[in-house]
Amino acid sequence: METARNDNLIKIGEFKQEYNQLLNTSLPCFEIMQSSGLIKHISKRHSSCVQYLDRISDILENPDYIGINPKEHDSIELVKVYDDNVLIAIKLDCDNGYYYLASLYNISGGKMENRLNSGRLKKYLTN
Repeated sequence: METARNDNLIKIGEFKQEYNQLLNTSLPCFEIMQSSGLIKHISKRHSSCVQYLDRISDILENPDYIGINPKEHDSIELVKVYDDNVLIAIKLDCDNGYYYLASLYNISGGKMENRLNSGRLKKYLTN
């Protein structure tokens, strides 16, 4: 599934039209890319999530929850429940026509519950 786009980015997935339908948005359906610096970022800033780096594809394909950060309308958040609640933040690069995985971190049960109650996160149901 991973293909090289340039020296710094690898394709890790696709933005699904289903995301737009669930979130009532009309974001473009571009590729989702990962930079070579993501592992360093996670290791430095979110070290407890290093164990989930190899599960990014699973989170992209089978999120439990999906949402939009109200401060960044051109980004999405996907949450997968493992032993921890793991959130990946995906942002749109309009100039270059792709999304990139900006971060991966744990989200507490309380924060997740607040985001579900406010409508920021929605249950992602697969067929």
